[in-house]
Amino acid sequence: MAGEAILKACEDAGISVKDIDGFAYYGGASAGYVDKFDSGSLMETLGMPHISFTATLTSGGGGVAGAVGLATAGLMNEDCTYAVTVMAVQQTPSARLGDIFGRMKPDPENSFLQPSGLIGPGHLMSVLARRHMHLYGSTEDALAEIVMASRTHALNRPKAIRRTPLSKEDYLASVMLADPLRRLDFCLETDGAIAVITTTADRARDCRQKPAYIHGCVHGASRKWGRAFGWMNMPDPEFSSSGHQFLAERVWAQTGLAAKDMDVALIYDHFSSMVLAQLEDYGFCERGEGNDYVLAGKTRYDPASRGGVNGGIPVNTHGGNLSEAYIIGMTHVVEAVEQVRGTAINQVADCEFALATGGPAPIPVSSLVLRSA
Repeated sequence: MAGEAILKACEDAGISVKDIDGFAYYGGASAGYVDKFDSGSLMETLGMPHISFTATLTSGGGGVAGAVGLATAGLMNEDCTYAVTVMAVQQTPSARLGDIFGRMKPDPENSFLQPSGLIGPGHLMSVLARRHMHLYGSTEDALAEIVMASRTHALNRPKAIRRTPLSKEDYLASVMLADPLRRLDFCLETDGAIAVITTTADRARDCRQKPAYIHGCVHGASRKWGRAFGWMNMPDPEFSSSGHQFLAERVWAQTGLAAKDMDVALIYDHFSSMVLAQLEDYGFCERGEGNDYVLAGKTRYDPASRGGVNGGIPVNTHGGNLSEAYIIGMTHVVEAVEQVRGTAINQVADCEFALATGGPAPIPVSSLVLRSA
């Protein structure tokens, strides 16, 4: 799957796979949850004559947006000319993310998590979601709206896994897996692969497609929020956040932009509650106001105006991890590219800036701002 994705990315760009001379991975070069990519194996499989750059970021899906920034490091240092970032996921009984912590060997952190019944990311995120409800009065109605909006955005997408209209009654009938998170608050578990190619602006102008320019990219973490997956010892307000505020401040300072300048936001939605928290962390609304922001429909895409509803900014116009597919966040990068190219299915009118985020789970996390040519 990874090889096919890389070949298709090269075809889309109008270059040969033999032009690729760099790999920029994330998640420690993970392929899904338990396997690893090996640059030598990919070179042999694809017939690539040589590579001059290969590197990876730490963390899981938190590095998806940052991997594009890692590719720029190789390009700016003139270590490579075309760098590819790839992710492939294949579900097997021993590789499912839903209970991954329960299957890990005991260590100082897992020895706390496993006896507590915190055996999967959903259990950990549920504690943070409940804390947000306790502090700010957020409701299951807001979670339902996030899920329903993503489903609506996926209805017209041929590749989407979930394309059945979803009502509030359908959402409430979904089984509660980790209170307050229902099954439909969890992302999909999908087989698939995606590859993206990063090169210099000069070379991109000669490629087949209209370029999507990297306007800003950051990767990092706050230690306080990093306690989420190990110790549950975060102080407020970190406990009820997505851990992205540190990144948000960096990306807005780097780009000279703010949330209000984005035309579309592709927010990592492995769980619906983390969309709510990221909206606050990035400044789309104030801390504690995410519930009302979401319930006003401001994350929805309006086909008539090709923009947001009630002055909002459309979120996850591709259906996101909740409804389209979960390839460890890579679909968000693809949607950001298509939006600024002007080729997205749910195309935002005159889209100039697109935000894509990676993570949380685990840290570090990342964010990426693309701009149109």
